[in-house]
Amino acid sequence: MPRHYDLCARVQNGFAARLRRIAVPDTKMNLAISNVLYKEGFIAGVSRGDHVQPDSEYVVTTPDNIATRRLWLELKYNNDEPVLKKMSAVSKPSKKIVMKVEELQNLAAGNRAQFIKGLQPGEIAILTTNYGVLELRDALEKGAGGELLCRAI
Repeated sequence: MPRHYDLCARVQNGFAARLRRIAVPDTKMNLAISNVLYKEGFIAGVSRGDHVQPDSEYVVTTPDNIATRRLWLELKYNNDEPVLKKMSAVSKPSKKIVMKVEELQNLAAGNRAQFIKGLQPGEIAILTTNYGVLELRDALEKGAGGELLCRAI
């Protein structure tokens, strides 16, 4: 089952290959992370489609077509340079990284938390919380800790 680290690799590779759009498996986690990337301005759009292309009109996902359903991410470039320079998974199956609010505050301030380097200016961290998948600053506003999924700059 594809997880967040698969999405990180696909997005990173898509930008490296200068693709206009990429297809990723249509999962709730991928959709939530993609929406955060969209909201933060790293990608130009998110749409659903099949394994060939995005849908031109709404198609219901059913047990018969679920294997071919994909999320299509429109990659964003500025002066022919990728807006997203690097995206990497933090929490992995072998080592889950769960942080409390105090540790997340250190991370947001650019300081080390646990063994994770602090965020640089312009960098975001995406985590899963009791409120769903959120960007680090949104999680701090809600006072929520959680599992640190990935970071992007």
